Amino acid sequence: MLFLGLGVVLLLLKYLEMGPVAAWSWWVVLAPFALAVAWWTWADWSGYTKKKAVERENARKQARIDRQREQLGLGTKKSGRR
Repeated sequence: MLFLGLGVVLLLLKYLEMGPVAAWSWWVVLAPFALAVAWWTWADWSGYTKKKAVERENARKQARIDRQREQLGLGTKKSGRR
């Protein structure tokens, strides 16, 4: 997302001919978009995206379980004890 944001900012600066970006080559201005595509391709190929989605879902699930245990007055499960 960082590359995409940077690309949009550079594109606007180049289009509006503001600052030193106006003199830069279009290849330099458009490079962050290529980097964003490369990042997303790698993240999908390596499983990074799926791993992060599973981690978020597990954290939401555990928070829901902890909240429900608190509401029932059972407290949270102590780590290390089974």
